[in-house]
Amino acid sequence: MTRDESAQLSELLMHAARTQRRRWRDVLAPWGLSPSQARALRIVCERDSTRVSDLAEALRIAPRSATEVADDLEARGLVRRAPDPSDRRAVLLHVTPQGREIRDEVDAARSADSRVLFARLTADERAGLAELLRKVAEEP
Repeated sequence: MTRDESAQLSELLMHAARTQRRRWRDVLAPWGLSPSQARALRIVCERDSTRVSDLAEALRIAPRSATEVADDLEARGLVRRAPDPSDRRAVLLHVTPQGREIRDEVDAARSADSRVLFARLTADERAGLAELLRKVAEEP
C-alpha cells in the first residue's frame, strides 16, 4: 500500500466517523444528551449498578470526567447514587425508571437513524463493511 492510499483510507475513515458523530449528536438533541451521557446511561442500564470508577473505565475517560457525566445524569433524574453495600466508602449508580425510558427512546431513535444511514448499502456491502471495520478496529 502506498502512502497516498493509506492517507486516503485514514481520511475516509475519519470523515465517516465525523459524519456518524454529527448524526449521533442530532439524534440525541431532543433529549438534551451528549454522546458521552448517552453512552454512560446505556452502561448504567446494562448493569444493575456500577461505580463511577467502573463507568470511567467502560467509557475510557478519566474518573473526574465520569463523575461529571454521572452528576449531569443525576441532576436530570436519570440515575441515582446509593451507598455500595459491600464498601461503605464507595457509591453505586443506579438507573431510574425515567433513565431507562429515555435510554429505550434514544436506542430506538439511533437504530432508526442507522437504518437510514446504511440503507444506501446492499446487505452484502453492509456485511462487508462490518467485517472490514472489525479488522481495522482490532488491536494488533
